Amino acid sequence: MSTPHVVVVMGVAGTGKTTIGPLLAAQLGVPYAEGDDFHPPANIAKMSAGTPLTDDDRWPWLDAIGAWAHSRAGLGGVVSSSALKRSYRDRLRAAAPGVDSLVFVHLTGDRALIEDRMSHRQGHFMPTALLDSQFATLQPLGADEAGVAVDVTGTPEEISERAFGALSRLDQ
Repeated sequence: MSTPHVVVVMGVAGTGKTTIGPLLAAQLGVPYAEGDDFHPPANIAKMSAGTPLTDDDRWPWLDAIGAWAHSRAGLGGVVSSSALKRSYRDRLRAAAPGVDSLVFVHLTGDRALIEDRMSHRQGHFMPTALLDSQFATLQPLGADEAGVAVDVTGTPEEISERAFGALSRLDQ
């Protein structure tokens, strides 16, 4: 890629953001930041209890991710964030002023596959019960948003390679 993008790996819980993000960052030669690490403890407690977050819960989290993205302007980086709504992605872009190269990799997949993957995760705070609320909230990338959709079938390496290829084509 010709410019050092800041890439937001997005999608519903269970699509593999935490797995694909570091692989993609390694391919791009940039640092990775785990979006869940930006959540305040109250958000983690809420989700662990099976309660979906509200927009008011998400704003400080999105602002923190956006601040990280802003700090990586011109340097590149990869960060994970569900970024399910257009308004959340707009908030990330607003929190990262000057990051013209903020792009999204939307990990997409069949609900049954994602639920199966979630049911096999160990030590993650997001219960499978919240998957329906995630899909209900999801607004796919708009045609005017910089980004690509990448299917999550296959191995993590295959998914990461598809994401890398799709991002490379954005610069052409």
